[in-house]
Amino acid sequence: MEQIRSFLTIVVCSIVHTHAASRPHIVFMVSDDLGWNDVGWHNSHIGSYYLSKFAHEGVTLNNSYMQPVCSPSRGSYLSGYYPFHTGLQHGIVQDSQPKYLPSNFTLLPEKLKELGYATHMVGKWHLGFCNWQYTPNHRGFDSFMGYYGGAEDYYTHQSGRGYDFRLNDAIHHAPAGEYSTVTYTNRVIDIIHQHDPQTQPLFLYVAYQNVHSPLQVPQHYEDLHSHIPNADRRSFTGMVNAMDDSFGNITTALKNGGYWDNLLIIFTSDNGGSITEGGNNWPLRGNKGTLWEGGTRVPGFVYSPSLLSKTGYTNSEMIHAVDWFPTILAAAGGISDNRMDGVSQWSMLQHGTQSARTEFVYNIDDISGHAAIRVGDYKLVTGSGGARDGWYPVNHWHQHQHHSSTTSASSTQLYNLRDDPTEHHDISSQYPDIVSSLQTKLANYRKNQMVPQNPDSVQHVLHSYNNVWTPGWC
Repeated sequence: MEQIRSFLTIVVCSIVHTHAASRPHIVFMVSDDLGWNDVGWHNSHIGSYYLSKFAHEGVTLNNSYMQPVCSPSRGSYLSGYYPFHTGLQHGIVQDSQPKYLPSNFTLLPEKLKELGYATHMVGKWHLGFCNWQYTPNHRGFDSFMGYYGGAEDYYTHQSGRGYDFRLNDAIHHAPAGEYSTVTYTNRVIDIIHQHDPQTQPLFLYVAYQNVHSPLQVPQHYEDLHSHIPNADRRSFTGMVNAMDDSFGNITTALKNGGYWDNLLIIFTSDNGGSITEGGNNWPLRGNKGTLWEGGTRVPGFVYSPSLLSKTGYTNSEMIHAVDWFPTILAAAGGISDNRMDGVSQWSMLQHGTQSARTEFVYNIDDISGHAAIRVGDYKLVTGSGGARDGWYPVNHWHQHQHHSSTTSASSTQLYNLRDDPTEHHDISSQYPDIVSSLQTKLANYRKNQMVPQNPDSVQHVLHSYNNVWTPGWC
């Protein structure tokens, strides 16, 4: 009897083991503040060789949306919920704010672990760290190398007055003078080489620091662009090159490491580019931090050597940040909670079929007094869509600092994004019925929003921790 029981245990374990090993390896890569016009497939003057090659050979995303700024975007794709359902709809998480993605939300890596995945994160977190329970190692990641906050020096890892760099829960010190993109790339490659792709599926979340300010890059990258007169744009373009080289090195490691036959790579920006920090969203309207297309419609692509039946084309179907959780989970063979805001777009990405959604909410922020929704081709903006609301050609940086809003804070505007993707023509006065219908939809979404997290900063947080940003103060 004992022998039979042992035999059955071995068989069951073998089946589970084989099933887990057959799940695809998934690499989810997010650039920080990469604008619509900051990638080679939209702008031939950007030298993103590897990224452009994979975009062209995979599925280029032409209608992919994120939130206007970092923390809300990251919370959206890791939780599957809109920020107004998590309390992250107003701005970012500041280093000294007791603000976070609430722990009652189950995150994507936690669900993937249930499916047998190894889960690793490298790069920027920016979803709160005032308590250990809100940090990556306590939210489903087997390992974490990176920083908790929103921005820092690429070499010293200083964020304001504090040091912010971790390997798992421990304070970490990278080699002196090493550019963070190099540090992160080496870490990712180590994970790839140390993992056995034949026995366990791998989920890698690579949250690049590039191309967020401060504008820092090794000189040889900047020297590639000596023809660019604007210093910020010159540095920024070099930072794109540095990230592109990292992407090339990581994909080479995946190929050499035996992952290639069963691999899914997703690449996206977390929001639009910052025009005051070298980025560019031309010809889209607006800037990072705005509800205009330039702040929310982002470059991206999906690539797989084997899992996509239709490749080498541009997909113009609608996909939103909240969809990445259920989409990735579906690709991994899992099923997501149907109460979440996100919907699986795996069939659309695999086969080029229609989007699983016809509408989404850009944001609802009652502190700022603005909101926006898209239903089909129509986009409604209420309140101010954002102060930098113009159109910024790549050679017009000197105008940015002096640009102010051309729309009133109380305005309601309607755009047909199919006919007018650059939002030049407000048609609200021509279609009052559509305005009314979209306002009703927004009002219905607003009924179940969470109160925005907007806590005061906690003073003297750093004094207790020797000027290192450290959890334990909320």
